[in-house]
Amino acid sequence: MGEIKNAFLRELSMLKESEDHIEFKEAKKDFNFDGGKHTDPKERRHCILGYVAAIANEKGGRLVFGMKDKRPHDVVGSVFALGEKGALEDEIYKRMKIRVRIDEVYEPSEDATDRKRVLIFNVPSRPIGKTLKYEGVPLMRTGESLREMDDSELYKILSEQEPDFSAKVCEGLTMEDLDSEAIKVMKHRYAEKNDNPGFEGLSDEQALSDLDLLVDGKLNYAALVLLGKSNAIRKFMPQNNVVIEYREDPASIQYDDRTEIQQPLFLAIESIWAYINQPALNRQVHVSENAYIFDIKLFNKETIREAVLNAIAHRSMIVQNDVVIKQSPTELTITNAGGFPIGVDKSNVLMVNSTPRSKRLVEVLQKTGLVEKSGQGVDKMFTNCIMEAKALPDFSDTDNYQVSLRFKTEIRDFPFLVYIRQEQAKRPMHHKLNVFQLIAIYNVCFSESLDVKPEILDGLVEEGILLRSRTGKLSMSKAYKALVAEIGYQRAKGDDGGNDSGREAGNDSGREAGNDSGREAMTISKPDMYVLKLLNVVRSKTLTVKNMMELLNLKGDDNFRKRYLNPAIKDGYITLLYPDKLRRKGQAYYLTGKGLKVINL
Repeated sequence: MGEIKNAFLRELSMLKESEDHIEFKEAKKDFNFDGGKHTDPKERRHCILGYVAAIANEKGGRLVFGMKDKRPHDVVGSVFALGEKGALEDEIYKRMKIRVRIDEVYEPSEDATDRKRVLIFNVPSRPIGKTLKYEGVPLMRTGESLREMDDSELYKILSEQEPDFSAKVCEGLTMEDLDSEAIKVMKHRYAEKNDNPGFEGLSDEQALSDLDLLVDGKLNYAALVLLGKSNAIRKFMPQNNVVIEYREDPASIQYDDRTEIQQPLFLAIESIWAYINQPALNRQVHVSENAYIFDIKLFNKETIREAVLNAIAHRSMIVQNDVVIKQSPTELTITNAGGFPIGVDKSNVLMVNSTPRSKRLVEVLQKTGLVEKSGQGVDKMFTNCIMEAKALPDFSDTDNYQVSLRFKTEIRDFPFLVYIRQEQAKRPMHHKLNVFQLIAIYNVCFSESLDVKPEILDGLVEEGILLRSRTGKLSMSKAYKALVAEIGYQRAKGDDGGNDSGREAGNDSGREAGNDSGREAMTISKPDMYVLKLLNVVRSKTLTVKNMMELLNLKGDDNFRKRYLNPAIKDGYITLLYPDKLRRKGQAYYLTGKGLKVINL
């Protein structure tokens, strides 16, 4: 073997595959990515995806191309995926939902004329208590083969429990590092939740000791997250940070506004909601038809608070990632590191009472009433979305390493909104529809494919809330169908007043003026009297054409568009809620940053 000049590769060449969590392959030109045309499962496994699964199941390691299999591992070079490193990383993530970093290292150096390229796949560990599978099979390496885990190996992994990082002592943290206002809030919430007014009179040390935040004279990480001053959080746990980004267009890479909140959680939750709930960002949508009138915020306070608290409480505290909230007029997404807790996945998130990742932290949040018992917070999110006729909470972008939760703002069907609220309102408190009954009704109305227990459907049929045909097909009740006949079938936001609203007002120039208006400093010219009237009517709300005309007491649609709406959009004072669906039924409008500035909002 020739001497390896690159120090890193020289060190690499002496590693042992089994002991050092590394796998060497020559792969000079090519290597099977996903099993290819092989039909034998044992042959299919010897591919990149198979090795990624096996190495991740061994708690992480490296797959190396361009070095000989046998030790010492001489450099032979590889041109596999040359110039396609990024695409290869993306495809591995797409298939396996694991982020593998690929490095290119050259022998003797990158600028040498006779250089040889070595490709290194850095595979992270599987999550605690979970396995990574290739084609449904959890793999392990044994010598040169990839085999399926046996029952004992699988049981050992599935029985793992994550240590409670929040209960760990935060060395160096003192009482002086805690925020007195946050402690005051915590005491008050506990006293109110437990009907124990005397708790507010306890010393700070006694209160923290009673809640197991101060143990044997030492503060833990739960105390830091819940009560720590900002400078203490930055010092001891900088990843305990919430980033909020606002975009007028959720597909835009560049944000329009951004803030970071690094405060004790008892104060941070109010700051987070205050940002999301700004009038210009969380607009109130006015929907009406006949006698049915509703004012619904784009984002529901209880829903978003529950989701944010869950993200902070269940995140992996050892991963150096922020909790990130991305907000736009059409959706809000919350992402936190760590994946679902053990035993929870997308299909059972409503049904499983999981063990929280940060048990000590969650216990305090429950005792002070900030979060519900395990699972009940998720129930609230689903219930609120259904009661507002919006899309259900969406966990589809969640993987083993992060939880991503998306909420949509669109009201999917106005008759359903009226019907489900009427049905729930007429029921006594002890007989309200529960979340699983609501999901069953939603499932039928919107033709979703959610799993619903047969006994729940049978009960709803008996009550007449759902109808079952002779063939067994389910449909909505007569009361809902009567509302559809009265109001009209509307899978849209609001009513039919905005049916044609995109034909003139929604031209491209109007979209650009509205979307860009809040992104930079500007000189505000005074709009004419008609546009000014319209701005003062809309203010912080989101309204359809019909809503705006009613508030202005106008009858003529053409006159309204010509004098009011079209000029307001053209000059960048108003923009469309759905700019990419100009002709959609129920199109709605709201003020841009420029428009809000004119009326001093």
